[in-house]
Parts: sequence; structure tokens; C-alpha cells
Amino acid sequence: MQRFPDIEIYLAQADVDAITAWLREALDDDALTLARSGKGIWRGKATREARPINIMLVERAADHFASLWFDCDATPWPRDTDCARDAAAQLGCEARCSLGGWQPGDDPDRFWQVLPEGQEGTIDWPDPGQ
Repeated sequence: MQRFPDIEIYLAQADVDAITAWLREALDDDALTLARSGKGIWRGKATREARPINIMLVERAADHFASLWFDCDATPWPRDTDCARDAAAQLGCEARCSLGGWQPGDDPDRFWQVLPEGQEGTIDWPDPGQ
């Protein structure tokens, strides 16, 4: 399975404390903290397998969803969809991500949606009907 160079997911809820607790467990880094870095922006750094992982959380990044970005391929998730599944299950909220590595000609509005109950599939985002 190809490992993406970075991971980005979108979360329907941006509870910083819950996200921090999930990341501490998932990244096996009890020292991880997310610190405010501007209006609605949080940054942190974790260490996994002796490699630094820069993390950025942007509240209300798109359509009331928060963006959670990991600038490293040393996360426990090889792809965005794997991270979205884990986040939805652990945080109990909807998660979205790109369908895969974006290539020229790909539809930029097609995303993968994961609901906390486990349902998932492709969606258009933003929804053209809205």
C-alpha cells in the first residue's frame, strides 16, 4: 500500500481537547499538545518512530469543518482515508478527506465521507445543491 507524504482530513467537530487526546494515543506521544497559533489555528508536534510530525488544526476551514493536517509520512495511517476512518470512530464525528493523491484532471470537489457509525462513500463537496 502506498504511503502518502502527508495526511489531511476534515472534521465536523473541532473539539481541541478530544482531538489532542486521540492524537496522543494514536501517535503514542503523551507529550503532544496543540497550542493556539492564531485565530482558530492550532499547531503541535509529535514524535513517532524518532521522526517529527508537524500538526496543524484549522477550525472552520471549509463549510464548518476543521482541517487536520500532518506534515509527515510517519503517522500510523498510510492514507488520508485510513486517518478519516480512525478519527470518525474515535471522535464520534463525521470526517472527510480527498479520494487519494490528487492528479491534474481529477475532480477537486469529490471527497470521501466517513460517518461515525461506519458508513462511508464518495460525496461532492461542496454540495452543488446548496
